[in-house]
Amino acid sequence: MKYVDVILPLPLEGLFTYSLPQPLCDKVSFGMRVLVPLGKSKRYTAMAVRVHDEQPQFKCRDIIDVLDATPVLLPQQYRMWQWIAEYYLSPIGEIFKAALPSGMKSEDGYKPKTEVYVGLADNLKNEQTLHVALNMLSRATRQQKVFIDYLALSHWDTIEGDVCREQPVDITRDELMNSSHSTAAVIKSLVDRQFLVTYEREVGRLNDAGEPHLDRAKPLSAHQQEAYNQILFQFLKKNVVLLHGVTSSGKTEVYIHLIRQALEKKQQVLYLLPEIALTVQMMNRLKQVFGNLLGIYHSKYSDAERVEMWNKQLSANPYEVILGARSALFLPFQRLGLIIVDEEHETSFKQQDPAPRYHARNAAIMMASQLSTSTNYHPKIVLGTATPSMESYYNAMTGKYGLVRLTTRYQDIQLPEIQVVDIKDLQRRKMMNGPFSPQLLGAMRKALEQGEQVILFQNRRGFAPMVECRQCGWVPRCDNCDVCLTYHKNTNLLTCHYCGAVYQVPEVCPCCGSTDLRGRGYGTEKIEDQIQAIFPDARVARMDLDTTRTRNAYERLINDFSAGRTNILIGTQMISKGLDFDRVSVVGILSADSMLNYPDFRAYEHAFMMMSQVSGRAGRKNKRGLVLLQTKNAQLPVISQVVHNDYEGFYNELLEERQAFHYPPFYRLTYVYLRHRDDRVVEAAAQLIGTRLRQWFGARVLGPDKPAVAKVKTLHIRKLVLKLENGIDMQRVRDCLRLVQQQMQEDSRFGAVQVLYDVDPL
Repeated sequence: MKYVDVILPLPLEGLFTYSLPQPLCDKVSFGMRVLVPLGKSKRYTAMAVRVHDEQPQFKCRDIIDVLDATPVLLPQQYRMWQWIAEYYLSPIGEIFKAALPSGMKSEDGYKPKTEVYVGLADNLKNEQTLHVALNMLSRATRQQKVFIDYLALSHWDTIEGDVCREQPVDITRDELMNSSHSTAAVIKSLVDRQFLVTYEREVGRLNDAGEPHLDRAKPLSAHQQEAYNQILFQFLKKNVVLLHGVTSSGKTEVYIHLIRQALEKKQQVLYLLPEIALTVQMMNRLKQVFGNLLGIYHSKYSDAERVEMWNKQLSANPYEVILGARSALFLPFQRLGLIIVDEEHETSFKQQDPAPRYHARNAAIMMASQLSTSTNYHPKIVLGTATPSMESYYNAMTGKYGLVRLTTRYQDIQLPEIQVVDIKDLQRRKMMNGPFSPQLLGAMRKALEQGEQVILFQNRRGFAPMVECRQCGWVPRCDNCDVCLTYHKNTNLLTCHYCGAVYQVPEVCPCCGSTDLRGRGYGTEKIEDQIQAIFPDARVARMDLDTTRTRNAYERLINDFSAGRTNILIGTQMISKGLDFDRVSVVGILSADSMLNYPDFRAYEHAFMMMSQVSGRAGRKNKRGLVLLQTKNAQLPVISQVVHNDYEGFYNELLEERQAFHYPPFYRLTYVYLRHRDDRVVEAAAQLIGTRLRQWFGARVLGPDKPAVAKVKTLHIRKLVLKLENGIDMQRVRDCLRLVQQQMQEDSRFGAVQVLYDVDPL
């Protein structure tokens, strides 16, 4: 009797064993999907990871079917899954669920795309019968025109005798209808009369960008060439190199030359970006050089497209270069030699909800390390950014990573001038126009008059962050979550940005009966509204989560701004992430304080990065850009560090604080979250876990406390923090956490308490 151990796409620990019925015994091997029963009536697509003849101590159920003829998972991918599950304290089933496209986790979720093609009836494929057919259609002029158009498109009009001078080509029904300006009904008439035949053919959804032109890579400047040479030199000693290049220094061109070198060595390349918006713009640049060697993979692509991408990467003719967001990390690679993590500092590389809460940058580094020991390929990694994360820069400064600097902007364009605007004083003197200072509006007006573009950065979406009763101070809150509701003017609804619940806007205050309910604060939607009123002739666009829910929305917004069809772009952090626009001369940071005053130890780090990055969008060709940074705390050192592009000063100052207060990069953090519908139950469970963890780790355990948002989707939350010094045995830590969780859930009071882990939180 043979058995198979499988992973189920469920948040369950470990493997599940099923027996193999005799007809399927020799059809299952590692990496194939199998259909299995679970419970009384459920069926799941599981991943086979081990076939054996070790009879388990329990009665096994038979698998139902084998879904693959060949493996769809490579051994190195499974090793990666195991590491993510272990390091991030996530069940392996959650990794399986996150890694594979949905269409590969259901019985009939993926359907190949087909198109209807039109062909010539077999009995008409010679010159004589074609003439007869054309005479028969002389009284049906519409049908005759379509038939003649078909013959011309398909090259059947070149037939002489029984021989066609040109090779006939396949024509789709849509192509014929478009060319002949006809309808499907006319074509059906020709099929019914046996002049034409129709048939379906499977067609791929993946784009074909044409032949590659590696010679189109732009020549590197002297500074870029030096950085490129240094990276290759560092690769002789280090597997990971940090490329610290100022904004607009041309890091992308360095990447293109590194990719070209990898392709010459017959290696595949993974190019990771933090945002889909960046992927859209970068795709156009890379296609010009790498053509159909380039594949794109991210969550805005349809599930069917992602299934086809997965299958293509397993084929004998995979894409050589993959450009994508963090999920591209899970694709199968057969000859991976280079990984580029662009904008490596970005928090978007860290998955939050749902689990697994992995960091794509760190997982990529581990994947390269695993491949170096298990294959003939030894992947190298480039981490690129103008504002390195504290951890990456610390690793570079201590020699763990190589470090290469690119300190000059491409074509020697100057870094933007950053002017700090003290809005506290302006508000006191009543000189502000809503959230806009006179200096900002003046600079915008001048830029628009000169045909230039403006970017306004406000890291809060919606129209108003909250609605408030001006009489008693009542603020509407979500029933399911411990947060205020955000007002969206375009829908005239209040929305919870945590659970997605929507509410009608109240006409009167339920506490005091007042009708004086007003929005407080400014979201991107309100900024857009007011800018359109101040500059009625401007063409304004907004880029935030509400306006970019589809792939086409990203492309439209970016293409319109790049082409100058819009001249003011308002956005959240999306616009800070490496987008390149040639005509932007003014950038306005509307409220630095909303980032600086966030209750988190990384607040200044994230604020510095975001302000520096969005400032870097200003000034590209022939002109120095201008940044207006509005703040009520102009005296803070971090403001001065942003103004002077003083990353070194910022890093050194923050490093001292991190060491003094036991934070990364000197300590590693793990957050433990407990969730339950009953606040008293989750509090008791958290106190129990906290007490037991302190028996193991002492003062390294903080809490439990209520987080800033203590209720989400009707579940009450408690949080514990583990601060663990570098060098501690993390395997022992993970074993202790699992043991304490198991002991807690054995108590009948806490069986329904959910326990979540966030390792290396951002």
